[in-house]
Amino acid sequence: MTLTGNLLIGRQSIRGTNGSLHGIDAATGATLEPAFGGATPAQLDQACALAWQAFDTYREISPERRADFLEAIAANILALGDALVDRCVAESGLPRGRIEGERGRTVGQLRLFAGMLRQGDFLELRVDPAQPERQPLPRPDLRLRHIPLGPVAVFGASNFPLAFSVAGGDTASALAAGCPVVVKAHSAHPGTSELVGRAVQQAVAELDLPEGTFSLLFDAGREVGQSLVADPRIRAVGFTGSRAGGTALMAIAAARPAPIPVFAEMSSINPVLLFPNALANRAEAIGAAFAGSLTLGAGQFCTNPGLVLAVESEGLERFLEAAASSLARIGAQSMLTPGILHAYCGGVDALAQHPQVRTVARGQAGNTLQGQAALFSTSAEAFLADAALRHEVFGAASLVVRCRDVAQMRQVTEALEGQLTAALHLDAADHDAARTLLPSLERLAGRILVNGFGTGVEVGHAMVHGGPWPSTSDGRTTSVGSLAIARFVRPVSYQDLPDDLLPAALRAESALRHTWRVDGKASR
Repeated sequence: MTLTGNLLIGRQSIRGTNGSLHGIDAATGATLEPAFGGATPAQLDQACALAWQAFDTYREISPERRADFLEAIAANILALGDALVDRCVAESGLPRGRIEGERGRTVGQLRLFAGMLRQGDFLELRVDPAQPERQPLPRPDLRLRHIPLGPVAVFGASNFPLAFSVAGGDTASALAAGCPVVVKAHSAHPGTSELVGRAVQQAVAELDLPEGTFSLLFDAGREVGQSLVADPRIRAVGFTGSRAGGTALMAIAAARPAPIPVFAEMSSINPVLLFPNALANRAEAIGAAFAGSLTLGAGQFCTNPGLVLAVESEGLERFLEAAASSLARIGAQSMLTPGILHAYCGGVDALAQHPQVRTVARGQAGNTLQGQAALFSTSAEAFLADAALRHEVFGAASLVVRCRDVAQMRQVTEALEGQLTAALHLDAADHDAARTLLPSLERLAGRILVNGFGTGVEVGHAMVHGGPWPSTSDGRTTSVGSLAIARFVRPVSYQDLPDDLLPAALRAESALRHTWRVDGKASR
């Protein structure tokens, strides 16, 4: 498929004339063709108008047909073959195997939501049948379903050019919910975005869905993204990126005459807690595994282990030696963009120059486009005294905090902001100590895991990829897994409506009657 650099507005391919941008080869810094035109205010208005026109039709399309749509998108993405993988590798600097795996995850997410749609549970159908003879007052007939919020603005993420981008989890869950989507492509991978956008656009045509079900816009600056969130026809926002970017969008959304929710996944340092017996028994293995997790994808994961808490011990010293030895063998890696590399180097330099921080190890040096891994250590007292040590350094850098005992580890966790993950490395003899920390960790993070690292995010029904502020803007939700659909729906109750006026899912002969909760009890 030949790239055009055009916007995809409904079923059209239109040249944007509000500035231009190019993709950049992350490994070499070379400019990639073609140029992509930024959307004008009129073109943004056209995309939002089409999305709003499509909404009432698309939201009432049967779950089965929406499932077919999501599966068609998945098939079209796979049909792009090497063209998609090659362009994505060039624009991101990520290795081919990582991109192929991410493509599989993207397709898997779409199919997961298709399965949910066919099952029908996401509608949360509830029926409290009328009780006209009830005393002292009769009970009306009450029926409830969840309906979609409206058109959703989705912002592509830099670090996941497929799974958190044009057809990623935000888009898949919004489309599954019944919401048209307008995507603002990330400027770091415009070619990848156009290819995937065309796969979605093709699926809209194949299923003969309303034209405004999907649009893709490019932005040569920040105007399009800001205007998109401010547009009154947009009713929710999905965002993955920096805290500064997420809070800026939240401010725009909150200042609207009718504020809308922004579901932003932003900032996390993902503490790893190393318990004494685990360190005593297998410090070297934990240290080597930690180094692998830290440097995976040049450390550009929102679940990267950026903080380690451990009790001072001989086992901790062995862990540090093993981690340092592993890091010394790991080469520098290309980072996603020059801006991300610059911010990473600035964060590493700040830690290296901090008077209470010691440099433990550095990875191998690379060229001017590559990030060098770094491991530091400090005391719990210094960490608690300086909030700057708790800031995220987005990349392959981590800080080890030396604690005098498990009680001080808990003190440190209580001082942390909300996190996406918290990982515990423990043996059976550590269970009692870990149990004392669990209440604190439950308040701290959206996912707690044992003897692993948060960098593996399974896409499933029980996954939570979210957490308290500032890891996300709303810790009650997730951006990964089937529960992500809940972000883009709201409940509506119908009281005493005649059967022929009820939504199809709540009528007496509903095909989804097997999913109803009748008087609070599952009908199955």
